[in-house]
Amino acid sequence: MTGIGPVAVRQPRVRDREATEGERIRYSPSILPRYARRSKSLEVLIPILYLKGISTGDFEEALAALVGKEAPGLSASTIARLKEVWTEEHARWHKRDLSAKRYVYCWADGIHLEARLEEQAQCILVIIGATPEGKKELVGFTDGMRESSQSWRDLLLDLKRRGLTTAPQIAVAKPALAKAGGALGFWKALGEVWPTTREQRCWVHKTANILNKLPKSLHTKAKRALQEIWMAETKKDAVAALEAFVETYQVKYQRAADCLTKDRDALLAFYDFPAEHWKHLRTTNPIESTFATVRHRTVRSKGCLSNKTALAMVFSLSRARRKVGAASTAITSCQN
Repeated sequence: MTGIGPVAVRQPRVRDREATEGERIRYSPSILPRYARRSKSLEVLIPILYLKGISTGDFEEALAALVGKEAPGLSASTIARLKEVWTEEHARWHKRDLSAKRYVYCWADGIHLEARLEEQAQCILVIIGATPEGKKELVGFTDGMRESSQSWRDLLLDLKRRGLTTAPQIAVAKPALAKAGGALGFWKALGEVWPTTREQRCWVHKTANILNKLPKSLHTKAKRALQEIWMAETKKDAVAALEAFVETYQVKYQRAADCLTKDRDALLAFYDFPAEHWKHLRTTNPIESTFATVRHRTVRSKGCLSNKTALAMVFSLSRARRKVGAASTAITSCQN
């Protein structure tokens, strides 16, 4: 079953051979895995429809309209079994052993989706890490209460208890807000759980915060000046551009200048790491790009979608949309 309807596939049978030690050797083709009944496109479509509010009993009718009336293996009972499989996969992943893992860098953000969660759980907390070999991996994924420090602390402590004892060298997240909520919760929790990890504020979010404190007539000019800071070729050039921005705007727009200078060290921390990593370390783009499609395709379900099921569906969809571990950033040259 594919996204364009059923496609007949003939797979030749290969006789099993007897191994020398008596163990049977089975031939399994990489093109068509054993017992495969659906293409990957349908595996992605099903959690999308579920999060859109399609009930289990309506799946057969909905999929028939998409892939044709003859949609074998996609009955209500099959969808129910798939839901159980995704929930079990998420539960196993959430309890996996991390003692053999080490992440040099990590990115953290609270993703606000419209998938149904508990009333107190206003967002999904996400942590992506980069291994010394340069692979980005989904490290932490759970629901949180308005990105509070307690929610982030619970997530970081859970990772630590499961074996992730070596702290990342640097963490990238949104700038702390003036209020108690928002990214301030992550930075407070990080200092308590991984006090040796350096802090890097996301320049995209910081730019937006600064522009909010300036009149719209100055946004284009100010944005260009801010880009000259975080895209400078050297840290010295970045400091000079930062001081020029403050000198230009602090007289009439003190709040905008203060918003920049209060996080000065945390905004320029990425310059102390290898230059080939700068574009990865100065924003939370690894998380934004991973969950952009997920965010746009989820709608609050008014049915009986539980908190546990919603998390499992988003987890399944995020893994299907982007294999985080496939991206490489050549972290191997980074030294302590």
